Amino acid sequence: MDRLDNTIRPYAWGSPTAIPHLLGVDPTGEPQAEMWMGAHPGAPSRTGRGTLVEVIEAAPERELGQKAVAKFGPRLPFLLKLLAAGAPLSLQVHPDLTQAKEGYADEERRGIPIDAPHRNYKDANHKPELICALTEFDGLCGFRPPARAADLLDALGVDSLKPYVDLLHAQPEEAALREVLTAILTADPDEMADTVAAATAACDRLGGEHAPYAGLAHHYPGDPGVIAAMLLNHVRLQPGEALFLGAGIPHAYLSGLGVEIMANSDNVLRCGLTPKHVDVPELLRVVRFRSGDPGVLRPEAAPDGEEVYETPIDEFRLSRHVLPEGAPAHDLTLTTPQILLCTAGTVRAGEHTLTPGRSVFVPAGEKAEVSGTGTVFRATVIA
Repeated sequence: MDRLDNTIRPYAWGSPTAIPHLLGVDPTGEPQAEMWMGAHPGAPSRTGRGTLVEVIEAAPERELGQKAVAKFGPRLPFLLKLLAAGAPLSLQVHPDLTQAKEGYADEERRGIPIDAPHRNYKDANHKPELICALTEFDGLCGFRPPARAADLLDALGVDSLKPYVDLLHAQPEEAALREVLTAILTADPDEMADTVAAATAACDRLGGEHAPYAGLAHHYPGDPGVIAAMLLNHVRLQPGEALFLGAGIPHAYLSGLGVEIMANSDNVLRCGLTPKHVDVPELLRVVRFRSGDPGVLRPEAAPDGEEVYETPIDEFRLSRHVLPEGAPAHDLTLTTPQILLCTAGTVRAGEHTLTPGRSVFVPAGEKAEVSGTGTVFRATVIA
């Protein structure tokens, strides 16, 4: 197995302290938003044999296993991250596989450079993802029922929001959510800025379930995404709880530290709460306009002590092992590739000692035995 040297992304929304604190190093003073573990070409992990991209390209079946290569091709299908939100992330959705292939092909035909700021589709893959909280973690996930969203907006007492309240009460669910989100995102910017300012003052005054949106508004004053966010469920995860985010589900992370895993893609469509490119028509094409419970996941215990976060896709499988003091070694050997990440304590993985934030890549079929006292997350695939 290979110890991984991983890149930390300094996105502006990142916490300056959460990842350094986990790693046991001094903060740099700059935001540290994400630590990437995997073989994404944008920031592949480094090993003693080269980057993980180079290692896999040199011998795909040896590193990934025959079944994984047959199912997903000669690439690592997932990307594992530590994510530390010190400020809200953009309000966004991800495409499904068909939409990603079509969008990527269209932008290739139009000759949009892959690194262009206004490009939506960086690759032809979908991006289902799972976030598991290491600390208390706040986010927005999926649409509220229209009547509940209407009540939340109506309580603000802002006259310019009344048409949205009426639409949410009057229309069937899908039509109501579509019409209101479209109206919010295409409204006159100056008029919307005034509406957001009035809504912010009301959220500050009311507190309670309006408090998360007041926080958004202070980070992004005048942004229509503040009002759009009020259509979504607010979720507060406790450590060990998780959210699965499938295609077309609008979401945003607000604060906290977590382990995130996703299909190996960077396709994001944004509609607000960001200085990055916003493409409202494309986002509206991809969003799934149906409400529902966010569906907080808790790990399901297996007989060998593994705790699995069940999801409906095969590109990744996330689980964890909590190793108590004095426990026997656990054999984690699989016929699929793995990344093992320590998040607490001190754990021995093969010949490597892992402390919080340290990780290893385990090729398919490679002996993987862990021991010690701490917590290890395991990322692999279902093949």
